[in-house]
Amino acid sequence: MTSRDLILTDAKLFTAARDSVIASGVVWVSGNTIRYAGPKNELPPTPPGCETLDVAGKFVMPGMTQTHAHLSFADASPFAIGATPVEEATITAVKNAALMLSCGFTCAISFGSTYRIDVALRDAINAGRINGPRLLAAGRDLGATGSNVDAPGGLSQIEDGPWALRKAVREQRKQRVDVVKIFIDGEAINPVNPPGELSFCNEEVAAIVDEAHRRKLRVACHARSAAAVKQAVRAGVDYVGHANYLDDEAVELLAQHRNRIFVGPAIAWEVQYLAQCESLGVSRATVRQQGYEAEIDATIASMAKLRSAGVRLVVGGDYGISIAPHGTYAKDLEYFVSLFGMSNAEALLCATRNGGLAFDPRGSVGTLAPGSLADLVVVDGDPLTDIRILQDRGRLVVMKDGRWCHTDARPSTRPN
Repeated sequence: MTSRDLILTDAKLFTAARDSVIASGVVWVSGNTIRYAGPKNELPPTPPGCETLDVAGKFVMPGMTQTHAHLSFADASPFAIGATPVEEATITAVKNAALMLSCGFTCAISFGSTYRIDVALRDAINAGRINGPRLLAAGRDLGATGSNVDAPGGLSQIEDGPWALRKAVREQRKQRVDVVKIFIDGEAINPVNPPGELSFCNEEVAAIVDEAHRRKLRVACHARSAAAVKQAVRAGVDYVGHANYLDDEAVELLAQHRNRIFVGPAIAWEVQYLAQCESLGVSRATVRQQGYEAEIDATIASMAKLRSAGVRLVVGGDYGISIAPHGTYAKDLEYFVSLFGMSNAEALLCATRNGGLAFDPRGSVGTLAPGSLADLVVVDGDPLTDIRILQDRGRLVVMKDGRWCHTDARPSTRPN
């Protein structure tokens, strides 16, 4: 971090404080903090000698947050998650962290890590040894016997009973995680633990959440069914991943707790499994029979209900498998528009403002406002016209913590 001041001028500015754009916008970055973001004619006096960068009408927006990150996943088959040896998974995670940052995602919330990689990754990023997003690190997925993650490899930690699960949370706290990830129900491809069959009893989930919150940790959950979502919300889980099948009671519960909970539909898995199933040796007819086509339809209906109820939706989900590889994270915004019927601006708010609040409820990231951290993306193109532009890394120049992340693409500046 430096103490310099930088003024970005002639920006098409999306601050994420609202869904509109400032046509002739200015951003004043001082060190790692935003001092001003707004119309050029309202810019307060700036220090002499500060640098000025004319972005020539390019779109400037806050950095995005990937709220369902699996940085240690190695783009392998979804049927082989967790099988990569720890040495290879660590190297992969370092590469993926830099890739995620270059895609405009300056923050990430882990939804499960193989081994203890996320913690080491977070520490290395914070120390400046490697490039990557700000990271809330998770440990291994916490599951019960017979749950969707009850398999060999480095992905899961299996325990049964409230006290054993409390101990597991304490062990993860000892490893210095920020997030405890739990599997409340399963997957349609899992005959032992499909969606709707709860892995834990109520007392077990309540024990996990209580133990985590007492130790200032957050809890993320895999919950596809209405029953799983209701169990999660009643226990006080912070992040709900998937939420595909929701009844009215589940929607109402989420609405009642809209000020503390975030929902990420993580639709990429279903969409790409249906589209690319034959590359995995599975016929399209089999995928339909497994219920994934119906799951996409159910998710579309559920997200419409949650939007009407004012529940905060966030982007990110299960990237890091062969059919949804790392680097394609911004596909989520396209899905939010094409499948969920959002405007481009609403999808951007889910990725920026909502994701930022999920990462830090104090609001230090996710918007361009005085006092926020200087995480921003300069886009060569207009995502409000074509949201798919954000999938082209060649069009993005990323700043994190007041520093350009790609020296080869850093815009030139001039003294003021």
